[in-house]
This record gives sequence, structure tokens and C-alpha cells, in this order.
Amino acid sequence: MNSILKLLGVVLTAFVLTTPAHAGRSCEDHPASKRMIEKGMTLAERTSAALDASGAQVVLLARAGQDLSKYGLRYSHLGWAYKGDDGNWRIVHKLNTCGSAEASLYRQGLGEFFLDDPYRFEAAWVVPNDEVQRRLLPVLKDDKTVTALHIKPYSIVSYVWGTRYQQSNQWALEMLAVAMDGDIKSREQAQAWIKYKAYQPTTLKIDPLTRLGGRMSAANVAFDDHPNEKRFSDRIETVTVDSMFQWMTNSRLGGPVVSLRL
Repeated sequence: MNSILKLLGVVLTAFVLTTPAHAGRSCEDHPASKRMIEKGMTLAERTSAALDASGAQVVLLARAGQDLSKYGLRYSHLGWAYKGDDGNWRIVHKLNTCGSAEASLYRQGLGEFFLDDPYRFEAAWVVPNDEVQRRLLPVLKDDKTVTALHIKPYSIVSYVWGTRYQQSNQWALEMLAVAMDGDIKSREQAQAWIKYKAYQPTTLKIDPLTRLGGRMSAANVAFDDHPNEKRFSDRIETVTVDSMFQWMTNSRLGGPVVSLRL
């Protein structure tokens, strides 16, 4: 029981919503099966052990909540995981409130992170270099700093260089900029740092009918923040797990991608 509670962790009341939330997964309301709970907890336990063995204090941790293979993507959602003072792993990430166009930040244990109705029981992470970890760790532990650039308006395909909406992976990317440059006070400044560091977003090919259907059927999908010349040529530029992983490795801000699958 104690090991289960450690994996589940603690959700800080400063962050939590009472309504269901999701990011990079389905939002169907159905009870978790015994098998799903067992596999989720097993994945959390093995991930925790692997992160301990890595010697890291902070990692960029992802899960496969949705099947995004038609877009050439493997992972759907990520957050910043860090080792707490008690030796247990916590993850800070942004979750969209089901059925709405808003999101909030959560601090959870690995058990909660992997129990969130995944499409595939797989974890993946990149270990940042020592300097990045050193700068990130105090930022991730501080509620005020973590929420500094967070905004509630949410679109799952928010424009990478826009500020009208902010999706989950985009928040994580902008938080890295905050940690690396203490003078950053706005999302525009964070994005300028990210551009300077040569981050390249994913360009999704989404045709007009798909865009129209998404906007009409889902509150958390919006395209009106994308520049017209890109949107009307079916080029939707957004932040994805895969692009963040590739950039972290290529820029030497982090090491290679490590994955663990049940």
C-alpha cells in the first residue's frame, strides 16, 4: 500500500480542479478496469525505478494517451517530472478540462499520470543536461513560478508562436525558457528564447473540412490563432512531444529519448 501511495503522489490543492481533465488522451467517462489500473501502476513503478537509476533529478516525461500515428507522432502529452525532497517522483503538467476550452496545472505522482486512460502503456523521457536540471528543479517546486506564464484558454492545436491559447506541451516548452532565462516575464519573451534556440514545431497537415469539423464538435479545438497564410494552406504549426524530444536532443539541452513499454 505504501508503494502505491508513493506512486500516486500528492495533487496540490493550489493546482487542482474538481472537474475531470485530460491532455493527449480520450475524454470518455468510463470506469477504469482492474487490468488498466494494474498496468498503469506497473508502468509507473518501472518508470520510477528507471528514473532513479538514471541519476536524474528532472526529466521531460511523456505518455501515449492517443493514437496520433496518422500525423506521424508517437506520443501525445508530456510534463516535467522531478524528484521531490522525499525521494518520490512528481510531475507538473497542464491538463485540459473535459468538455471545455480551458485548462489548469496539476502536480501529480507517476501513478496518476499513467492511470489517465492511455492508448498505449508506454513511457518516454529525455534527461536534460546538468545545467538545465539545475535551473529547472527549483522552478518546478515553486507554485508561483510554475504558474507565471500559464493561461486557461486552451486549444489542442494552439499556434506555436501565438498567445491566444496555450496547450499542454506548449506550456512545458515555455516553462523551460523561464527556467533558463530568469529575465523572462511574458510568453512573448519565452517564445523569443525558444526561437533563438532553434526549436522547430510540428507542421500538421489538416484540411478545411477536418478543421471545420473539429471546431464545431470540440470546445478544445481552435484554429483562429494560426496565421491565415498558413491555416488556409492546411499548415498547422503546433508543439508536439515528438518535436520537443527531437529539439532537446539535437540542441544538446538533453540526451537521447528513452522509452519503456509494457
